[in-house]
Amino acid sequence: MNIVCLDLEGVLVPEIWIEFAKESGISELTRTTRDEPDYDKLMKWRIDVLRQHGMTLADIQATIAKIDPMEGAKEFLDTLRKMTQVIIISDTFTQFAQPLMEKLGMPTIFCNELIVGEDGFIASHKMRVEKSKYTTVKHLQAMGFDTIAAGDSFNDLGMIEQSKAGFLFRSTESIKAAYPQYQAFETYEDLLNAIQEAL
Repeated sequence: MNIVCLDLEGVLVPEIWIEFAKESGISELTRTTRDEPDYDKLMKWRIDVLRQHGMTLADIQATIAKIDPMEGAKEFLDTLRKMTQVIIISDTFTQFAQPLMEKLGMPTIFCNELIVGEDGFIASHKMRVEKSKYTTVKHLQAMGFDTIAAGDSFNDLGMIEQSKAGFLFRSTESIKAAYPQYQAFETYEDLLNAIQEAL
């Protein structure tokens, strides 16, 4: 029994933090998991930067409301969901994900939570589990699923490595060079064909 596990940002939608960095003019927030493998460290740094600049959760949500899925993403997802079960496994947060899921046709997503203070500032973040993508895939396999995974960043490598088939999608040249054992694709058509072959 197969289940496909997809990353969200960089695969189906633009990177939320990069879009917010453009909108807010806070250029340092363009740093993502493509640059910093330690997600916990990255988030603590982001939260500090937001507070320094007086930016609240509502400010980020206003940017997210303007973000559309990448061209062809919804059609890719719709086609894939007709072929097999699909879960989006993301290190984003429920407070970010909901409007994006609506635009993608409400696929299942496993993500994390932000802890927000009464002042509207993000106080901290709560991960579902440690190494969330890798751990989720391991538990899906324990329930009898064969997983196929695709993502673009360092934090996707755990689920890609653990799966029976794993692919890089629109990743960086440095990640592709460091992990040549994984096929890397740039188009949804090629990714869909690779997944179909792996099913």
